[in-house]
Amino acid sequence: MAANVGGIDKILRIVAGAGLIGATAAGLLPVWGYIGVVPLATGLMGWCPAYTLFGIKTCSTK
Repeated sequence: MAANVGGIDKILRIVAGAGLIGATAAGLLPVWGYIGVVPLATGLMGWCPAYTLFGIKTCSTK
């Protein structure tokens, strides 16, 4: 699992995921809001399986 998620992409994924989870926990969204676990996890890991399938890479190459 080589990293394929870059810096800004990571930040956006973490913020969006945490926002969805927080809004669901606060009762602002129905239970589907827990799907925020997916962008949160991919942002924290730095690897996205969908990016691998489509050959996308937002991180810098070394």
